Amino acid sequence: MITKGQKINDRYEIIKSIGEGGMANVYLAQDTILDRKVAIKVLRGDLANDEKFIRRFQREALSASSLSHPNIVEMYDVGEDNGSHYIVMEYIEGKTVKQLLKKRGNLTVSEAVDIMLQLTDGISHAHDSYIIHRDLKPQNIMIQEDGKIKITDFGIAMALNSTQLTQTNSVMGSVHYLPPEQASGKGSTIKCDIYSMGILFYELLTGVLPFKGDNAVEIALKHMKDPIPSVRKQNSNIPQSVENIIIRSTAKNPKNRYNDVKEMYRDLKICLDADVVNQEKHVYKYSEHDTDENKDPIPAIRPKKKDDDKKKDVTGDIELIEEEVAREIEFDDNKGNAMKYIIWGLVVVLLILVGVFALVLVPSFFGKSEEIEIPDVSGYTVAEAEAVLKNAGLKVNVDTISVVSNKYKVGEVVKTEPGAGRSVPKDNHEPITIYESVGEETYTVEDLVGEDASRVQGRLEVYGIKVEIKKIEVDDATDVKEGIVISQEPAEGTVLTKGETLTLYVPDIYEKYPDFVTEGWTVEEVEAFAETYGLIFKTPKEQPTSSSEPGTILRQNRKAGTKIVAGAELQITIAVAIEVNDNTGEVEGDNSSDEGTNDIGNVDGA
Repeated sequence: MITKGQKINDRYEIIKSIGEGGMANVYLAQDTILDRKVAIKVLRGDLANDEKFIRRFQREALSASSLSHPNIVEMYDVGEDNGSHYIVMEYIEGKTVKQLLKKRGNLTVSEAVDIMLQLTDGISHAHDSYIIHRDLKPQNIMIQEDGKIKITDFGIAMALNSTQLTQTNSVMGSVHYLPPEQASGKGSTIKCDIYSMGILFYELLTGVLPFKGDNAVEIALKHMKDPIPSVRKQNSNIPQSVENIIIRSTAKNPKNRYNDVKEMYRDLKICLDADVVNQEKHVYKYSEHDTDENKDPIPAIRPKKKDDDKKKDVTGDIELIEEEVAREIEFDDNKGNAMKYIIWGLVVVLLILVGVFALVLVPSFFGKSEEIEIPDVSGYTVAEAEAVLKNAGLKVNVDTISVVSNKYKVGEVVKTEPGAGRSVPKDNHEPITIYESVGEETYTVEDLVGEDASRVQGRLEVYGIKVEIKKIEVDDATDVKEGIVISQEPAEGTVLTKGETLTLYVPDIYEKYPDFVTEGWTVEEVEAFAETYGLIFKTPKEQPTSSSEPGTILRQNRKAGTKIVAGAELQITIAVAIEVNDNTGEVEGDNSSDEGTNDIGNVDGA
């Protein structure tokens, strides 16, 4: 456990914790050599022996350390100290863009464009250095008071020339910003970052995400299939030139996206100019369903004939095949090969003719096979669904498939395979398979009191449970430890579903004022104490006394046992010798009745 005042590598003195995560904790620290504040990310202790996490942690340092750009958090140092792996980086005073959006809802067009210009400039530099970020989202972008942004967290970044990560780590990053090609398990390219930035631009302008769902799979499928909603429908004041940038950057087919980030940056630079704001809506050049960048554009496909027009243009097909055979012959001077192509062409023509006869002529003599449309039985019980399907003339598979569902209760039908609305031959079809709900993905809360809160957080996030760690004051801090759970909400035995929140309470352990009076502190010791804890030490008040030794502390303005708060004023009253008037022989300033008292009426914060 990292504590306040602890030094890492005999150099970085911990000031306070500024963030906790499933993999690492982040602390504000003082670099005692260069005398500057830094942020230090420390791999959680329970992961120190996990090679996968260590590699990812080190990869973040290696990726970011090669980058030097005003919009990328600077990496200072990386190392290991007594088994603790750490990264030292630039400390940014500000908030994340996600926090800004939670506070503001959405940004103005000019604000959003300004952030995107800085973001694309920084990512362009990363791409020039052969680094793909792969996890661009508002949580990983810090914004300072002056509006300057800093890109953070290169924890899953990948080198463009890397071969070891493209297979096992291709689907990474937040699903809300995941490009379709990564969602389908393909490797990462610079166009993946472009897609994520397009989604982020959408969120900056609208305050919401374009694709939502009950689970990660549903969201990923929407990224792969659903067109991006129009930002102009939500806010007609957004120029078409701005929406065009989102349309182009979030294309499903990477070939329809910007070729590189510099191209996106150039469009952002001019998108608010008067001569481009009203440009035509962008239209994709290539089919959105072809996501293979290595393929040529999809050629136009002749529309299928309607059901009432079953006759096929056989002559046209034969002509196309003959033309293909002729083209092959023309490029082959070998007569034997030419003859081979002709023979194969004739075989293909014969097969087409047989197929046409089977599809068109046979049904005309024997009647078309009757088809049945599969009814929608989702939400029914399994028994009810079986009855409906059988009454429709369908065969039903005896065995059902159990699936998790947040929508349907235990025992209800989630879907069928083939799905509702599909048609199958009445007398010749595979049995319909029913998918039965086993209910929501749940977690039964355990008794977590006494466990390390950070470890519990990492463990429960696997179940999709959100874990909040809150500090609370305790009356007696002697029996508690920092970061250890002292209570929880909800209680043991409560059943939580994915996405619900569990709150862990840990003690807010803080330093307390000692009793300078009864513990016999000296003025010099109190002054050193004030300096150590960042207190403002006021010149001691003097109290003439005849019974206390000069310099003895008689009072303190901060009550013993109260919380020490940096920046507070600390003052003590000390004893001085009584002076006697030489002319009158009288004692001056004798307030001995107050000696030895402790000013406990002035509580903390006064």
